[in-house]
Amino acid sequence: MADRITDEMVEYVGILAKLELNENEKKQAKEDMEKMLDYIDILKEVNTDEIDGITHINEMTNVFREDKVINENISEDILKNAPDRRNNMFCVPKTIG
Repeated sequence: MADRITDEMVEYVGILAKLELNENEKKQAKEDMEKMLDYIDILKEVNTDEIDGITHINEMTNVFREDKVINENISEDILKNAPDRRNNMFCVPKTIG
């Protein structure tokens, strides 16, 4: 099913991709795009009704870990290094005018 890609489409895609294509490159790009669409048409003919969809290429049951609180009472030690502090928080100079 050739001739689905117009010269205007190739020009537009070139603009979107910020490519400066000469006439030979535009012709080659058009042929390549046509081949891609032909290949997609072939893939559409494959029956995938019995195939389950996947959400990830690797089998994973639970990739999340439990949140564990560690070093929960070290805020005083951390604030000892602060150049200035107020209400158990670091005070830093304003950086935006």
